[in-house]
Parts: sequence; C-alpha cells; structure tokens
Amino acid sequence: MNDTNQDWPLWEVFVRSKQGLDHKHCGSLHAADAQMALHMARDVYTRRLEGISIWVVPSAAITASLPDDKETDFDPMADKIYRHPTFYKLPDEVNHM
Repeated sequence: MNDTNQDWPLWEVFVRSKQGLDHKHCGSLHAADAQMALHMARDVYTRRLEGISIWVVPSAAITASLPDDKETDFDPMADKIYRHPTFYKLPDEVNHM
C-alpha cells in the first residue's frame, strides 16, 4: 500500500512557549500516528527552540461550537456582571490582569 501524507489523519498542533502558561494553536499537519505527529510538530513548529511543550490532537476529536449558536451559547453570560470585575478599580500594582 502506498500511503501519501494526505491519506494520514489531520492533527492540530498546540505549543506552549517558554514565557507562556498556556498552549496556543499554531497549525495542523498530517501524520500516521500520534508519535509521528509529535516529531513532525517539533520539526515544523519549534525550530527556533521557542517551545517547551507540544500537544497534538486528532482534528476529528475536536468538537467546536457553531457560529450560528453564538447567541444561545454566549449572550446569556452578559447579564452576569459579577463574573466580570468591571465595577471596581484595580490597584496599579496588578494592572497586568
């Protein structure tokens, strides 16, 4: 069987930078399995040694909200002002929040 990389599953790549606390999506790639996806992601997305952690996730495993569902998914949160600290002033020492 002659597989091309287009026949392999699509993987989403997330990289955590040295300065960050969270992983950020940086792209996608085709790979035969998770180990191959990790190796390819390291080679493609962390060439300048900027990452300290890589996640690869099969694209088919990701479930996303639909843009048409925006109103029902997010608008109900607008009336819960206690979730947004906008009614008081933060001290200058914590202005990065």
